[in-house]
Amino acid sequence: MSTVKITPVAYSLSSSTLKRQLIPNPQFHRRNRTIFTQHFKNGTQRNLTVSMSSSDPLQICVKESVTTPNKLGDCPFCQRVLLTLEEKHLPYDMKLVDLSNKPEWFTNINPDGKVPVVKFDENWVADSDIIAKSLEERYPNPPLATPDEKSSVGSKIFPAFVGFIKSKDPSDGKEQGLLNELSSFNDYLKENGPFINGEKISAADLALGPKLYHMEIALGHYKNWSVPESLPYVKSYMKNIFSRDSFVKTIASTEDVIAGWAKHTS
Repeated sequence: MSTVKITPVAYSLSSSTLKRQLIPNPQFHRRNRTIFTQHFKNGTQRNLTVSMSSSDPLQICVKESVTTPNKLGDCPFCQRVLLTLEEKHLPYDMKLVDLSNKPEWFTNINPDGKVPVVKFDENWVADSDIIAKSLEERYPNPPLATPDEKSSVGSKIFPAFVGFIKSKDPSDGKEQGLLNELSSFNDYLKENGPFINGEKISAADLALGPKLYHMEIALGHYKNWSVPESLPYVKSYMKNIFSRDSFVKTIASTEDVIAGWAKHTS
């Protein structure tokens, strides 16, 4: 029996809810599979199993754009979860939340008022780390887990970026701190890339990619700064991540990223 994976999708927009879901199939009769029978002229037949990631869309609450109504906002942690859903070909309903005026229904399900939040069964789960691990446990294929010894690679880049963009003193060493972290990551990719876990993208890349996107836009706008040409593996890594279909589908606008970091530069 041959097995193929087909993930037809459709998008719809209604109020502040964006839906990405599998197109309903009349022959769908199991949670994760649809069976088709292929008939041949000589009377033989062959069953084809079409694998589906999930029968029901997962519900996820994410930040709404501050510049354009009914658009995805600039939270890198939300994008990490959305990237995981996309890379695993899971259907989902994306509920946009205005974090400056949180609706009552949102604070009822998540009193902390933070995003992202995903509904598993009847429970709403917060924290992108926990959500990503839960998705990997519930939907192991395709596998995205990063080996423990590699899971922290590049993790110091984002705090170094935050320190640099908040810095008011050019001589405080914050820029050099970021360059040091990027240089270490460049050396790692040179020996182990193109991704953190080698040839295939993994959870660590999905966590780091959105942060590098914010770094590129925010530092370019507020400090006229960019990753130097002397770090070619980092630049190639960013290009590879940013050009993936999953990233393009879940990307925040440049205007939202700039607006989101404005308070850290004043």
